[in-house]
Amino acid sequence: MMLLACLISSQLVDAQSQDWKPVAGKIMSPWAEQVDPDKTLQEYPRPQMKRGNWQNLNGLWQYAITPQSTSSIPSNFNGQILVPFAVESALSGVGKTVGKDQVLWYKNTIELSKAISKEQVLLHFGAVDWQCDVYVNGTKVGSHEGGFDPFYFDITKQLKKGKKQEIALRVWDPTDDGPQPRGKQVKNPEGIWYTPVTGIWQTVWLESVPSSYITSTKQTPDVDQKVLKFTADIAGSQAGDQVKVVALDGKNVVGEQTVAAGTEANLAIANAKLWSPSNPHLYDLQISLIRKGKEIDKVESYFAMRKISMEKDTKGIQRMLLNNEFVFQYGPLDQGWWPDGLYTAPTDEALAFDVVKTKEMGFNMIRKHIKVEPARWYRHCDSLGILVWQDMPSGDLGGNRWDNHPAQLSGFNLDKERSAASEAYHRKEWKAIMDVLHNFPSIVVWVPFNEAWGQFKTKEITEWTVKYDPSRLVNSASGGNFMKTGHILDIHNYPDPSIPDPEIFGDKQVLVLGEFGGLGLPIDSHTWQEKNNWGYQSFKNNEELLQRYTRLMDDLKRLIPMGLSAGVYTQTTDVEVETNGMMTYDRKVIKIPESTLHQLHQSLYQQSIQ
Repeated sequence: MMLLACLISSQLVDAQSQDWKPVAGKIMSPWAEQVDPDKTLQEYPRPQMKRGNWQNLNGLWQYAITPQSTSSIPSNFNGQILVPFAVESALSGVGKTVGKDQVLWYKNTIELSKAISKEQVLLHFGAVDWQCDVYVNGTKVGSHEGGFDPFYFDITKQLKKGKKQEIALRVWDPTDDGPQPRGKQVKNPEGIWYTPVTGIWQTVWLESVPSSYITSTKQTPDVDQKVLKFTADIAGSQAGDQVKVVALDGKNVVGEQTVAAGTEANLAIANAKLWSPSNPHLYDLQISLIRKGKEIDKVESYFAMRKISMEKDTKGIQRMLLNNEFVFQYGPLDQGWWPDGLYTAPTDEALAFDVVKTKEMGFNMIRKHIKVEPARWYRHCDSLGILVWQDMPSGDLGGNRWDNHPAQLSGFNLDKERSAASEAYHRKEWKAIMDVLHNFPSIVVWVPFNEAWGQFKTKEITEWTVKYDPSRLVNSASGGNFMKTGHILDIHNYPDPSIPDPEIFGDKQVLVLGEFGGLGLPIDSHTWQEKNNWGYQSFKNNEELLQRYTRLMDDLKRLIPMGLSAGVYTQTTDVEVETNGMMTYDRKVIKIPESTLHQLHQSLYQQSIQ
């Protein structure tokens, strides 16, 4: 009888999986065919703090779209949705818009593995856009606001006897009808503005932990002092608890220290191998919670010894330094959108692909543009050796005043006036993003604002960011309103390269070109729509594109001895109707060969600044 029941259950799951299919009508990346609803994004989602005892909950869930007034779990659902793809995406299998007047519900009956159910159980969400309430077995366990930061709830008390447990979510996302950070999402996509992303868009997972456990770590390298500064937050800590930290280079222990829980460890790293794009060396880290000589909890992590700073060159111009040496930073504006998954790459191989290709093209940096990626993306950058400038996703854009010409710096306050709620959303999520991304060594620059989009209290926000993380440089407003604050002066100029006047600005701030280029080439059968695609300057074929890009590189090269420390080319891929990418939106066509780009870019890194 039990065997028959198992067979029926297995056949039901198979039938449900066969019912799922991507929404037709849009181009798809090569990895869309590899998406399996029974094995969706199965990789461990938190590479900076790994535990062995976990359970992936990605896969087919039930969904319902109801009026916003609905506050209780619906009794009827519309069908199935493939988590973690946003409901508007093709890979969700749904492809529907929700909007501010409706809410999106999820429900799933899961089976706890035996190992998970033995201890305390944490329910994790990589990201849910935007506001959500979480229920376990009909009981609300908590709420969260923020579309770009991970969160979790301890659901131990809400679990019932037996393996089967019910998880439900209520999600509301007003997109551009609300003041929350939302990047480039709008309800009516056009031009540089894209499709809304609503609901779960990163991995959902369970984790088993003891009653006292490590909740987070903070790892900050100090290259000059040859130490790694380390702290850990502990849940359920008791008097006398200790934290043991062991650093390894391969199998060799290179540093070890045990300190009282809640205090900082300074782990000496002798003869450190410094991380850089040419040598992205990573050390492993083992962290243990010790009580009365016994190991209570243990997590695995990693770190790199890397320093980002600024200093004047022989001409008195501020330069951006990596490990105390000038390295010209050049990379693409990377928006991280997918034609099939929107915010979510179809597979981990797809997630890594853009980083791999960026490296092969000879770039050494990426500006992650007003989006936050899953943690595994930053791990790929760490491993491959790509410097990252991390933007804060913008929001509340209405009513901006904009004067972005640095020659007109006059001290006038052009900041937007935000409501108290709008300001609070920005501050809360920016801090959450900085906290969760702190340990990734590839991130060298924080960018609180982009192009005056919702830019407010610039000096205050910038100076808070500088103080909150003094281990990185802060680019206050990339191409936005300049307020003489932060480490970097960043102009945008299309299509040709440009530089702020070094004689006026170079002694105070690093000079960078935060966006330029935008050369467009639509490729038939690889565009989001058949007609009316857009580029800053469009070309008819690959040869014309290469000739113009080569001229851009020649012009950019001449600006480096004058004082330019970095440049950002728009962009990695086409995105929806934008066709400015080095690659098509579906990643099937690379418009200029990687080897050609790599050779062109090498001359940028060989420019003398003396």
